[in-house]
Formats: sequence, C-alpha cells, structure tokens
Amino acid sequence: MATEAAGEGDQYVLRTPRLGLRTWQSCDINPFARMNADAQVMKYFPRLMSTAESQALVTRLNAHFEAHGFTYFAVDELSSGSFIGFVGLKVQLFAHPISPLVDCGWRLAPEYWGAGFATEAASAVVNWGFHKFRFAKIHSLAPRVNQPSIAVMQRIGLEFESEFEHPLLSDCPHLQPCVLYSIHCTGAG
Repeated sequence: MATEAAGEGDQYVLRTPRLGLRTWQSCDINPFARMNADAQVMKYFPRLMSTAESQALVTRLNAHFEAHGFTYFAVDELSSGSFIGFVGLKVQLFAHPISPLVDCGWRLAPEYWGAGFATEAASAVVNWGFHKFRFAKIHSLAPRVNQPSIAVMQRIGLEFESEFEHPLLSDCPHLQPCVLYSIHCTGAG
C-alpha cells in the first residue's frame, strides 16, 4: 500500500490511498466528543468522555505532536473530507516496567468500522515511525477483551509480546488484563 509523507503546504502529515492524517483542529472537537460519548466506541475504555475531556485530549495530542513530531493524528476520509477518528503514534508513560513505549493506537467512529481504515492508517504510521523516527520497535496495547483492536494489531504485523495488568485500569477489572503486541524495525532506510 502506498503511503506518502505530506508535501510542504499540505494539511496532512501523512496520506494513504484513502485517508489523510493531520494535527487536530478546533472543528474536530464536536465530532470527536460525539465519538467519545458513544458507548459502542468506548466499550473497551473505563467510561465515556465529556466534551470538555475530549477537548482537553485534543490539546494534549497537539502538544505531544509539538514535543515529538508525532501523535494520535486526526484522520479524514479523503473522498468525503469527513473526520473519522484518530490513528497514530504516542509515547505512553505509566507506572509499569514496560513503560515508556511508543504505542500505535486508533479510535474510529462506528460508521467507519469494517472498511479497513484502522488497518490502512495504522500500517502507514508504523512504517512512517520506522522510517522517519528510526524507532527500533513500536508497540500496541489493548484490554485482552478488545478482540477487534487485537485483530488490527495482527493484520499490521505486530506479534504478541506479553500480557500485563494495566495500572490505569485498576478500577476496571474487566479491562485491566491487557495485551502488549510489538513489531521490530527490519531495516528502515
């Protein structure tokens, strides 16, 4: 699948055949907040998020981009220009021996599930991370019960590394057992 880094003046940091990945804009807050308030989308998260919490997350993700050059990017479907969710890379810091790590993560609105968008964008950001940032290894993690995300991890070539009790999910025993998948760079050039 062809992936290209955006050219100068392009709003997208990264493009795939069907998707544009970019930094967050104020117009993303409302559709993102709707996603984060959807019980179906947030099934594998501790709780739904308010609009204020979604806006705060957008602020943190843009700050992460400024600090590192990557983040969980806002994703647009190029044919319609519609915001569909996020996919990207983020440094995860939490109190556990596996941390810190670079995580490949995603969250899409339900109307865009099943079209291969998460797989397409996640594969692109993993390759981009290896080539642009020269990461030796990229991880992805999810609650063990989140089989749809685990399936995406496997489709993009990540392999099971371990299972762990996520310290940030200690109040959610049904979500706390998490899996960690990873992929090693095989010679970024």
